[in-house]
Amino acid sequence: AEMSAPTMEERKACWGARDAFWQCLDRHAEDAAKCEELRLSFEARCPQQWVKYFDKRRDFLKYKRKLETEGYNPPDAAGKS
Repeated sequence: AEMSAPTMEERKACWGARDAFWQCLDRHAEDAAKCEELRLSFEARCPQQWVKYFDKRRDFLKYKRKLETEGYNPPDAAGKS
């Protein structure tokens, strides 16, 4: 089965569902259980590959934000010989 590109309406629905889910996670300190309905909506409106991509993207953005606020802290064991 060939995957066709989503229409503009489908993309907007996907992004809207993603944004609502991410805002819920932000409000509930990443407690996915409190955002399950929005997660299902996000998964239903977006191609599976996009869901995987956005999940990785959110993790990356959280990591980047942490680096920007806390700075890079290498593990103590690293590089000591």
